[in-house]
Amino acid sequence: MKFEFQKTATDGAARTGVIKTPRGDIRTPAFMPVGTAATVKAMMPESVRATGADILLGNTYHLMLRPGAERVARLGGLHKFMNWERPILTDSGGFQVMSLADLRKMSEKGVTFRSHIDGSKHELTPERSMEIQKLLGSDIVMCFDECPALPASDDEVAKSMRLSMRWAERSKQAFGDRPGHALFGIMQGGVTPELREESAEALKAIGFDGYAIGGLAVGEGQEAMFGVLDYACGYLPEDKPRYLMGVGKPDDIVGAVKRGVDMMDCVLPSRSGRTGQVFTRRGVVNIKNARHADDPRPLDEACTCPACSNYSRAYLHHVFRAQEMISGMLLTWHNLHYFQDIMQGMRDAIAAGSFADWEAQFHAGRAQGDIDPL
Repeated sequence: MKFEFQKTATDGAARTGVIKTPRGDIRTPAFMPVGTAATVKAMMPESVRATGADILLGNTYHLMLRPGAERVARLGGLHKFMNWERPILTDSGGFQVMSLADLRKMSEKGVTFRSHIDGSKHELTPERSMEIQKLLGSDIVMCFDECPALPASDDEVAKSMRLSMRWAERSKQAFGDRPGHALFGIMQGGVTPELREESAEALKAIGFDGYAIGGLAVGEGQEAMFGVLDYACGYLPEDKPRYLMGVGKPDDIVGAVKRGVDMMDCVLPSRSGRTGQVFTRRGVVNIKNARHADDPRPLDEACTCPACSNYSRAYLHHVFRAQEMISGMLLTWHNLHYFQDIMQGMRDAIAAGSFADWEAQFHAGRAQGDIDPL
């Protein structure tokens, strides 16, 4: 079976459809929970699937450092290693090299750096990134790119983008012919329309199975991000999936889908769950706050996740304050469930031609805030 994207409905710029892969279908728009080190923190794989997730994201940088791509391959590949048989997308490692690695030195060839874990020296090139992702057995592979932090000058962004486009071509050559697996190109160009268009044209000339919008959610703010998405999606092919990398908060996700994005990922629901921040239909709840200590209500009356079905706010406040492991487990489960509920709501609304009404209700609910008296 080959990798294929089938668009089934549109409503304005918003799209719904399915990405078909040998390991299962991915319903779009799709949110991908992040399994950085071959695990979604505080969750069992079957629990992640129960939230409605069709695909996970793994991290090339972290997995190459620990436990090592060659070791994962010897043990049967990432799917078997982490007990997740559905599709996995792996990022290229470029963003983490920029944001985490020590003593980073970049050249036309690639990047040399020292591990943030033990200081060991490594080199990551387009060819090595493709090799690592092949060893992991990724279903969707991302080409190697360089992502400058914003703000940056147009000259800096242009230089970085053109290097990424040369690396994209090398990534495509190194990826080779792998039926059933997909390679996505990554558009760069900061917040400058001309650079974004130049990047998109270069990627389309190379030819990819899908196209990511990179270099956003790196400090530019939501207004600027939406400003880029207003035109950037239109530079990409209609018949290929569009992936916005590293986004984001619920209102970021809804705004991205409204503008034509099909896929996104973020550590936010799991990271927030571990720190007591909970996303609900009425906004964000900080479970550590004292006002929840005697509250018998669930986090979200409309939610069917285990945290909301079986436990009170008072209990969740208690186990968080007591630093019990079940706190991170339940709050992460809830957040991932809520994010997947958002995706299902948008898929249904787009199919019904009622996305604008759904979006209005989404924002109206959050505007009320979590202020009900006990």
